[in-house]
Order: sequence, then C-alpha cells, then structure tokens
Amino acid sequence: MKGYVASLMGENEEIRYLTRRHWFVFIGSILVEIGIVIVLAIITLLVTAFLPPLSAGLIVIIPFILLLIPIIGGTRDFLVWWNRQFIVTNRRVIQVSGIINKNVTDSSLEKVNDVKLEQSFFGRIFNYGDVDILTASELGVNQFHWIGDPIRFKTAMLNAKEELERGGTDYPGDGNIPKIIEQLEDLHQQGILTEEEYQSKKKDLLNKL
Repeated sequence: MKGYVASLMGENEEIRYLTRRHWFVFIGSILVEIGIVIVLAIITLLVTAFLPPLSAGLIVIIPFILLLIPIIGGTRDFLVWWNRQFIVTNRRVIQVSGIINKNVTDSSLEKVNDVKLEQSFFGRIFNYGDVDILTASELGVNQFHWIGDPIRFKTAMLNAKEELERGGTDYPGDGNIPKIIEQLEDLHQQGILTEEEYQSKKKDLLNKL
C-alpha cells in the first residue's frame, strides 16, 4: 500500500476494502467529449464548404485541434476517476478525491448508525449503486454515488464496525491492557474517539485489571 492513501493511515490502521466509482462514470465522461468533437467536426465541414478560400487551411489544422479535445479531456477524466476513492479501514470510512488538491472526508465506524444501499435494475446487472452512511457526526449523512461493487463495500464496512465494537482488530495486541489504553489515547488525540468514548472504554479496561 503506497501513495497518498497510505499517508492517511494511523498506527495499526488497516485498509479492509477500497473501491472507486463505477467505470460507467468514466466512460460517460468520455462519450460526452466525443460527442462534442463530432459536433465541432460537422460545424467545421459546413464552414469549409461555404468558405472555399479558407477550406485548405481549416482542413489541415482543425482535425489536429479536435483530436486534442478527447486526449486531454480523457486523460483528465481518468485521473479524476482514479483518484476518487472510497475506503473502509478497521477504524473508519474514508472518501478521497482530487488530483493535486486533495479533499478527504472520513467517518469513524463507531459513529455509523445505519447504512442505506440503493441499486437499480441496471445497477444490479453491472454491479454499481449508491451507499448512504448515516452517522452521529456533524456531517450527518455521507453519500457515495455510483460506486463499484457497493454490496461488498457495505459488507466490509459492517464487518469492520462489528470487529471494532467487539474490541477486536481495532486495537490489536497481546491482551496487555495498559498497551491497549495507550492505543485508545492515541485514537482520542487523533479525534477518532470522543472524550466520552475514550473515558468509557478506558474505564471498562481498568475494571478488568
């Protein structure tokens, strides 16, 4: 695991599942640009037909200009699509977007109250859909539209949440309670656990000593 996503991971945090928007989104953007090129090509032919003196120059130059549109636009669309990622870790759900300027939104699994999955008829056939995550945070609802393999995304998130609530993989260790409390404190300082959540879990662990 390398790159920008790796830099977002906290200590002992692991990626459980990563997906992107369905490839239909990327193809749709390309088709729009191809449509624009076709329209411009038709306009160019009409212009050269009615303006004979300019025809030779236009016929030579304009095709190269039109060719740049899908190449540049397609490259940009691919980078936008590739860099928009939806990630489930053993602690949170993260949405990352942006090619150079990054926009990161995450929700702690502990604050996830409910998950809503919507798939249309074609969504079930081509394996895409929308996932709405209802949280107790200020954001309220995180909406992930047109994501690929939404069922697997939802399942990975619910499994990670269950493990977190059991105190399993979120705080890995050998059963050493002081070490686990230290890890809880790190999560609290990172803002993943609220003061109330931190004190409650710390109290439960101290009672086991």
